Amino acid sequence: MNQDLIQEEKPYWVALSTHPKIGARTLLKLYKRFKQLSSVWQAKIIDLKEVGLDSAQAEAVLEVVAKVDLKREMNKLDRFGIKVLIFPEKSYPQLLKEISDPPAILYIRGELLPGDELAIGVVGSRKYTNYGEQATEKIVGPLAKKKITIISGLALGIDTLAHKAALDSGGRTIGVLGCGLDQIYPVSNVRLADQIIQGRGAVISEFPLGTPAYRSNFPMRNRIIAGLSIGTLVIEGAIQSGSLITARAALDYNREVFAVPGSIFSESSEGPNRLIQMGAKSVLDANDILLELNIDQVLGEKEAQIIIADSPNEEILLKLLERPMLVDELIFASKLPSPLVNTTLIMLEMKGVVSNLGGTRYQIRGKLGK
Repeated sequence: MNQDLIQEEKPYWVALSTHPKIGARTLLKLYKRFKQLSSVWQAKIIDLKEVGLDSAQAEAVLEVVAKVDLKREMNKLDRFGIKVLIFPEKSYPQLLKEISDPPAILYIRGELLPGDELAIGVVGSRKYTNYGEQATEKIVGPLAKKKITIISGLALGIDTLAHKAALDSGGRTIGVLGCGLDQIYPVSNVRLADQIIQGRGAVISEFPLGTPAYRSNFPMRNRIIAGLSIGTLVIEGAIQSGSLITARAALDYNREVFAVPGSIFSESSEGPNRLIQMGAKSVLDANDILLELNIDQVLGEKEAQIIIADSPNEEILLKLLERPMLVDELIFASKLPSPLVNTTLIMLEMKGVVSNLGGTRYQIRGKLGK
């Protein structure tokens, strides 16, 4: 879909997203079937049911078509300085595109940059302890200085501390909301949101304007934090907390999970301690994350090792992996059979010459020799 068509299509995505019965999965079903959502405006209820929508969803779509003023909805976004990113766009975050339940639309204040693909999600308790505060400052600041974008939920507690630590270190940060961007929640973080928006990151949401911060929205918000990140760090949190929901989402998406260990007598540390028991990487400082994810090599800050391909197929893949690529992209670009690409990647990873950057994204860990 070319850029002109993308711009023409956005009002239709926005309009459909305003109905509470039309969520991301419904939007993506419509996109898969119609390709251009403007075509939905000519669809009949039987066409919508053939897509897989139930009666309530189909009626909701027809209600939007009949009642929603496309121009008025876009004007509302313009008044708040909100940009829209939809799933088919090339600039839609690739890491988010990889997950099983991606948002169909993102509302954005500020800017998402290509460098934000190298991001760590940081989550934790709203009622943090002094230990949690010190751990956040010690770990998040150095990560931000390494040009790693810090992603969190702009909530009270550890989220707020993580965003501030990133800003104080001159880094970038992204706040993911569980409500519309016209009503920052909590209100006490309005100033922090403004600081993030002013050239230091972005505040984003999949929820349309006017959506309150319903409790049910936050697990949905948490999956976006996990989906945008190559790894998620849990600093403090009880067993039943939202932080653990985010960590579970990260595991489901085949992303790394990190946790800060704490006292066995502290309820705030019960969640991270249990995650470590389950296999999460124990983190004592930023270097534990940097080393686990080979961040220095990804950023090219260390002298790159010279890598010699052992076969023509390895050479083809290693040349392509001079930039991060998804496995599906690699198969398409290399014109090699899918099983061969997957087998070769496994061998290259075992040799230590490529790195898994999260999900199905890989990159060479040095320079290809001739």
